[in-house]
Amino acid sequence: MKASAIAHSAPEEIKGKALNIPGRQKKWAAILFGGGIVIIASICAAALGSVTISPWEVYSSILEGLIRPGGVLSESLEYKIVWDIRLPRAVMAVVAGMGLAVSGVAIQSVLRNPLASPFTVGVSSAAGFGAAMAVVLEFGITSNPKTMVASNAFFFSLVAVLFMYALASSKKGGPTMMVLAGIAVMYLFSAMTTLLQYLGTESELAQVIYWLFGSLASADWGRIAFVGGALVISLPIMMWFAWDLNVMAAGDDVAESLGIRTSRIRLICVTASAFLTAAIICMTGVIGFVCLVAPHMARLILGSDHRFLFPGAAILGALVLLSADTLGRTVVSPLEIPVGIVTSFVGVPLFLYLLLSSKQDKG
Repeated sequence: MKASAIAHSAPEEIKGKALNIPGRQKKWAAILFGGGIVIIASICAAALGSVTISPWEVYSSILEGLIRPGGVLSESLEYKIVWDIRLPRAVMAVVAGMGLAVSGVAIQSVLRNPLASPFTVGVSSAAGFGAAMAVVLEFGITSNPKTMVASNAFFFSLVAVLFMYALASSKKGGPTMMVLAGIAVMYLFSAMTTLLQYLGTESELAQVIYWLFGSLASADWGRIAFVGGALVISLPIMMWFAWDLNVMAAGDDVAESLGIRTSRIRLICVTASAFLTAAIICMTGVIGFVCLVAPHMARLILGSDHRFLFPGAAILGALVLLSADTLGRTVVSPLEIPVGIVTSFVGVPLFLYLLLSSKQDKG
C-alpha cells in the first residue's frame, strides 16, 4: 500500500463521530472562520469587566495603539485599561490556549491515546514542584525572586520529560511504556510537591496553591512574547511531521515499513510539546484540560488529518481558554475564579465521556 493511501486512510480509523467537513478548501475556510471568531471574541473579552467599555471603544483603542501610539486616545482611562490590563490578558488566553491545544494533539497522536495530554508525561506536576521549591525553600535556578518561580517551573517541566523518556527508553518501550513512565514521574513530583506544602507556612502554602490553580491575571506583553516565541518554535516542528503522524495512526509496524522512524518522531514531538507546555504553565500556572478538550473538538469538526487538526485545535483551544477566563473573571465579579478551575469544570465531563466511550468500544 502506498504511503499516501495509508496517510489518508489512517485518520479515518480514529476519527470517531466527526462532522466530517468535506474538502480541503472547506476545512481551511472553517479554520479561517474560527480565526475571525477568535478576534471578535478577544475584543468582546476586553470589553467586559468592572469598568464598562463598549466593543467599539476597545476596537478604537487597539487601532490607536497600533497606528498612532501616544495619540489623543492614549491618555484616556479606557485606552489604559484596554492596553495595560484586558488586552494582554485576552492575548495571553489566545496564545496559551493555542499552545496547550497543539501540544495535546501531538501527545495524543504519538502515544495513540485519546486520553493523553502533556500533563500525562508529568509536565504539570514537575512544574508545580519547581514552583513550590521556589516559594517554600526559596531555592531556584535563578537568584531573581521575580523570575524564580517561573524559571523553576520551566526547568523542572523539561527535567520530567527527560526523566520519563529515559525510563521508557531503558525498556525500549513504545507508546504504552511512555504513558506508564509519565504516570510514574507525575506521581513522583506530586509527592514531592505535597511534602513541600506540608513543610511550608500558611502563607507559602497559599502561594503554592494559588499558582497550581492557574491564572492569567499576571499577563503582560513580556510574558506573551515568551509564550508566543515558544509557540512559534514548537508549532512548525509539529506541523512538519503532520503526514508522518497520519501514517503512524495505522500503527508503528505500518509506519516503519514505509521508512518512517517512529521512535525519532515520537521523541521530537513529545519534546516539542513538553517545551511548549512548560513555557505556558511557567507563566500562567497549571491550566488543565484545554489540551484534552480542544483536540477532540477539532477531530469532531475536521477529522483526524493532522494538516488541519493542528491549526483547527489551535483555534478551538484559544476559544476555550479565552471563554473560560472571561467567564471566571465576570460571573462572580468582583471576585475572580482562577481559569484552571473553570477549565476543569469543562474538561472533567468530557474526560468521563471519553473514558466511558472507550470502555463501550472495548466491550
